[in-house]
Amino acid sequence: MVTLMRSLTLTHKTVYSFSFFFPFSSLRTNFHFYPPFLHTAISMDSHGFSSSLDSVTEHLHNHNLQTDTDPVPRLKLEDLNWDHSFVRALPADPRTDSLPREVLHACYTKVSPSVEVDDPQLVAWSEPVADLLDLDHKEFERPDFPLIFSGASPPVGALPYAQCYGGHQFGMWAGQLGDGRAITLGEILNSKSERWELQLKGAGKTPYSRFADGLAVLRSSIREFLCSEAMHHLGIPTTRALCLVNTGKLVTRDMFYDGNAKEEAGAIVCRVAQSFLRFGSYQIHASRGNEDLGIVRGLADYAIRHHFPHIENMNKSESLSFSTGDEDHSVVDLTSNKYAAWAVEVAERTASLIARWQGVGFTHGVLNTDNMSILGLTIDYGPFGFLDAFDPHFTPNTTDLPGRRYCFANQPDMGLWNLVQFTKTLSAAQLINEKEANYALERYGTKFMDDYQAIMTKKLGLPKYNKQLISKLLSNMAVDKVDYTNFFRTLSNVKADTSIPDDELLVPLKSVLLDMGKERKEAWTSWLKGYIHEVSTSDISDDERKSSMNSVNPKYILRNYLCQTAIDAAEIGDFGEVRRLLKLMEHPFEEQAGMEKYARLPPAWAYRPGVCMLSCSS
Repeated sequence: MVTLMRSLTLTHKTVYSFSFFFPFSSLRTNFHFYPPFLHTAISMDSHGFSSSLDSVTEHLHNHNLQTDTDPVPRLKLEDLNWDHSFVRALPADPRTDSLPREVLHACYTKVSPSVEVDDPQLVAWSEPVADLLDLDHKEFERPDFPLIFSGASPPVGALPYAQCYGGHQFGMWAGQLGDGRAITLGEILNSKSERWELQLKGAGKTPYSRFADGLAVLRSSIREFLCSEAMHHLGIPTTRALCLVNTGKLVTRDMFYDGNAKEEAGAIVCRVAQSFLRFGSYQIHASRGNEDLGIVRGLADYAIRHHFPHIENMNKSESLSFSTGDEDHSVVDLTSNKYAAWAVEVAERTASLIARWQGVGFTHGVLNTDNMSILGLTIDYGPFGFLDAFDPHFTPNTTDLPGRRYCFANQPDMGLWNLVQFTKTLSAAQLINEKEANYALERYGTKFMDDYQAIMTKKLGLPKYNKQLISKLLSNMAVDKVDYTNFFRTLSNVKADTSIPDDELLVPLKSVLLDMGKERKEAWTSWLKGYIHEVSTSDISDDERKSSMNSVNPKYILRNYLCQTAIDAAEIGDFGEVRRLLKLMEHPFEEQAGMEKYARLPPAWAYRPGVCMLSCSS
């Protein structure tokens, strides 16, 4: 049994000691969170989703979906509707140079891209992201497009800046961090009045670069570009990527921090998100004492106004009052404090995001507070990895190896730990009180468990959540190192027929249950009998269940070795594999003719350092 104990101090009076429940039989812990809220039974309807879901986020979101039948205009780059609300609303650094320094009393520094280029090339581009911006796809064919999105000649209307933020890295406060190699060009308002920020990653030095050069290399840029888009098409909230440009210049990097630096091809990704604000965007100002606490409030007001307008517009009639679960049965009224309502929604979005990661087997690798989006987006793709052979302790980050703080099984813990730091920041700025902070953290736990249980129920095609069955499954998968993605996809082939002889039960799973002795075969046969009994109680057909399971269990994921294959080709000038992977990942749940090889188990070379595990060097 593995117990992951943490002690989290939210205020001077409240201490949380907990071990996060994660449903493995032999790797299971109990979640003891005070005040205790997860002891409440969670009922599941016939589709496996919680019928008692009382998500505050869902209460706050009361949007009327409109169908727009008017054709969307297709714009040239020069016609994009730029806006600069962040720059207008928040305090700026009075200096505009890129000299590394501490930037005080400011949310950003106006700084232009300084990257050098030599005949830059467009490596890959995303037409679905262009659609978000109303950008005409023909613009990708412009001869000057690579020059514009390398940062050498920023688009007309842009107002570049680098954001100031701080963060906890591996549990330790790191002080000022900021956009050390990312420069935001500004915000685009599209025809739906949606706000999208465009940011160039690898565009040169900023005041936040410290001792680095502000550049990025092709290998890490390919990984970020592809995974941003792959995650979106898996249905997981994420920043997006418009394009990837090869700068034509070399960048020196020490991939493993072992003194063996080498020159690599430089590159730039144009990242797109509704906001790049992180937990650390608020932390840095709260860390600097009373003088900057007003900036925390200003940043909160900005975020609510532009990205959580439903909170700004709520009123007393909505009656958003909730019991905290404390011994005194106190009540938190979210209509009386918009900052509390906001903190709760940030917590719920974070919980939902991490539940989706766990469902698809994604490990972020660097869950520092500066890598936590206030919008609940997957942000900052460094040494990420999808599970191949199932290992709850898997971490794709070589820097994380000693303690495996950010391993797959720890991600729910780390989401909560990071939220504690965020709520401490809001408390320091007197935006929320202790009970409101506690309630936000309660909602994280409840929302995570609701979403995770619903996801796992649907992945298995169960009529209702079955904790014991799922726990035993994950335990078996961990013992036998079963491929996470291929197993769930193959499981849909099992028939709900309780009359199948024991010696034939494993036949549908023979491609994923490999090299097992008699004892392990018996363990899997026992589990499968219980599984078949459970699904046989449903009134849906085998074909319907298979279709439903395949809609949530991807056939294709962005395995690290697939990324590496594309990187190896791109580094000798062949960008075809990058583009093929992009198209493949746009339809991860579909059977794609001729693409079966991309769903195969990783080859032996995929487990070498630099492929299955990476450092933060880029």
